[in-house]
Amino acid sequence: MDITIRKAKLGDLEALMTWRMTVLHEVFSIPQDDPMEVLEQKNRLYYQTALPSGEHTACFAMADDKIIGCGGICFQREMPSPDNPDGGCAYLMNIYTCPEFRGKGVGRKVVNWLIQQAQSRGIEKIYLETSEIGRSLYQEIGFTDMQGYMKLSVK
Repeated sequence: MDITIRKAKLGDLEALMTWRMTVLHEVFSIPQDDPMEVLEQKNRLYYQTALPSGEHTACFAMADDKIIGCGGICFQREMPSPDNPDGGCAYLMNIYTCPEFRGKGVGRKVVNWLIQQAQSRGIEKIYLETSEIGRSLYQEIGFTDMQGYMKLSVK
């Protein structure tokens, strides 16, 4: 199977939204009939602003002109530090492969393509959150667990 990676553009907004909502349903175990209009609207607005600005790059994995996977990377700056003197960093997200294509290297191609996008910008620090399904792939690529991080959800 020949897998190619294609950068998503704003003209791909409907496909991006379909794939994003699929990812959210699966990752967060949201039932298909749960109302998601507000979250969908916020994701649509995010793509409409972040893609043109270059703050986000999204891609599709393609096989025979069919989308079989997707991924994205958000670019940001943090204060320079010894482990990241330039302060550029990226957050890898929304990595997804259709179940029938898993285990065939699709996710690896998406992740490697997105890493190359970050490297072309001089980014040396890439974060991600993973599901157990994706953990071994990310470890094989070279990602390591980060200790000392905490999260506060403010509502």
